[in-house]
Amino acid sequence: MKEKSLGTAILQGKCPRCREGNIFPTSIFSYHKLTDVYHKCPHCDAVLTPEPDFFYGAMYISYAFSVALVINVLIVLNFVFNDPEMWVYGVTVVVTNLLLLPVMLRYSKILYLYGVGKLKFDPKYSKV
Repeated sequence: MKEKSLGTAILQGKCPRCREGNIFPTSIFSYHKLTDVYHKCPHCDAVLTPEPDFFYGAMYISYAFSVALVINVLIVLNFVFNDPEMWVYGVTVVVTNLLLLPVMLRYSKILYLYGVGKLKFDPKYSKV
């Protein structure tokens, strides 16, 4: 089996060690159980939550995603719709944040696990 690249594994939400097992038990488009993460990888048994409050640091990444989203929405509204009223900005920011909430939460945890977690890719675990 061909091994997955780092980018593909991050985009698909796969385990950092084997790049085969899922990190999350639910779909990325699910609003149900947004914060649930497998304790162990279903494929290689790597511990994905090394301590109880490990993913609190992912809030900083989620905050950065949210700020970037707000800035982009404000720029698009300002240039495309020629500076609409203030309530349009507020409603658009709230709606886009609610729509993209599962994606931003999920990828903030994935990036935090890949960046701060101590798991490194090991090809022998992808052939189990």
